[in-house]
Amino acid sequence: MAALRVLVGVKRVIDYAVKVRVAAGGGGVQTQGVKHSLNPFCEIALEEAVRLRERGAAAEVVAVSVGTRACQETLRTALALGADRAVLVEAGEGAAPGPREAAAALAGLVGRLRPQLVLLGKQAIDDDCNQTGQLLAAMLDWPQGTFASRVELEAGAVRVEREVDGGLERLRLRLPAVLTADLRLNEPRYATLPNIMKAKKKPLEVVAASELWGSPPAPPRLRVLKLEEPPARGGGRRVEDVASLLQELKQSGRI
Repeated sequence: MAALRVLVGVKRVIDYAVKVRVAAGGGGVQTQGVKHSLNPFCEIALEEAVRLRERGAAAEVVAVSVGTRACQETLRTALALGADRAVLVEAGEGAAPGPREAAAALAGLVGRLRPQLVLLGKQAIDDDCNQTGQLLAAMLDWPQGTFASRVELEAGAVRVEREVDGGLERLRLRLPAVLTADLRLNEPRYATLPNIMKAKKKPLEVVAASELWGSPPAPPRLRVLKLEEPPARGGGRRVEDVASLLQELKQSGRI
């Protein structure tokens, strides 16, 4: 168990506190001059991996991001939060790898690093796809535990508790396995100044995505035609009683 290596996928996204604006022309959202940060669900996955290492259940935590060179900043944050080393799978400037491309790159990296456990956030807050973990497990033919709210490692296996519509589901998966982190798995720590300084000296490897893909990825199956700002919210109106409220709702087509 002491030699167990955990690979954690992290994604660079527009910060959750930023009000996203549609870019001129409607072809996307404004990203220039906008604060970016580590995807919150990826941060939860990273925190769980670091806790596993601190408990002696894992030996090494490797953070990996698939994207442009700007993702190095995100990886440095991951190193400051406790990752031992980082790998940037660089897809080139202007590239926007989707879940399929990210999963393919991660699968190629798994073949090189041979981790026994892969932890990912259940979804990214920019596209909300919730696909990368499932795609990766299928590509590797590994067991998967999605939306994990509790993780416990044991000899050759991992126990996962996950929230489902009917309550809680408990799984026991043989290692190696892929897990995706839910919101209630843990509360991530803050990066301290000493750890931020130490992160600058931790190893960060850059690998070309083309080396891991093997061949150029297939063209994306989805294409954004246009983005529009949501309509401005109208003002409210007072009504005298329930009957008047029902009448207004019927006239507006709400019921």
